[in-house]
Amino acid sequence: MEKLSIIKIGGNIIEDETSLHEFLKLFANLDGKKILVHGGGKKATQMAHKLGIESTLINGRRITDKATLEVITMVYGGLVNKNIVAKLQALQTNAIGLSGADGNSILSNKRPVKDIDYGFVGDVKKVDNQAIDVLISANFTPVFCAITHDGKGQLLNTNADTITSQIAVAMSKSYETSIYYCFELNGVLMDINDKNSVIKHINSESYPRLLSDGIIADGMLPKLENCFDALQNGVHAVFMGNTTILTNENDNYTKITL
Repeated sequence: MEKLSIIKIGGNIIEDETSLHEFLKLFANLDGKKILVHGGGKKATQMAHKLGIESTLINGRRITDKATLEVITMVYGGLVNKNIVAKLQALQTNAIGLSGADGNSILSNKRPVKDIDYGFVGDVKKVDNQAIDVLISANFTPVFCAITHDGKGQLLNTNADTITSQIAVAMSKSYETSIYYCFELNGVLMDINDKNSVIKHINSESYPRLLSDGIIADGMLPKLENCFDALQNGVHAVFMGNTTILTNENDNYTKITL
């Protein structure tokens, strides 16, 4: 099967123009077919603050009321997405910016209220791998923001890590898919205060111990949940680390397997 790389870019890289440019150069030079997924939570929080809208996160996930959804749509789908697409065009990568509503590519259900009401937050129901493959086969590079829809006209804020893993699972029907979670850290760290304390390999045996010891917590929890879900559903490999994991020069990163 032909290889397909699905890369998720973290918020701190998006925040810094120099870091973003360096990442996009690495992404543009990455061989083979590829998809980019991004959020933009920090920019959304900054914009919400300017507009007097309070941002609330629980377990690394944003509570999305109507006003927050409007900000997220503007920031994710507009400002961040189109800047990335324009920068990739300058690097001779023919990118096309998308939300899950475009091409009906990612359909979600509004998250039901249990202990917490997350508001207009989506849980991915279906990824149309054929629609995405049409773009890839036409030599476009899809750039997805963290917005999906419910098929009834409602946009939904959706965790970018989840979108990444679900796209990878869907595309694994046609490709050998690998996920690269790129952020400012070198990988999953044993000690958050020591950037070199990278846990190089996590599997289903070591993961529960890391959880119980509190080493994996907060925003890293949904990331790892998505990693294992993806691996159990057809994804070939998952890598986490700084942007140089897209090159052959870095061996200091976290690889996640079953």
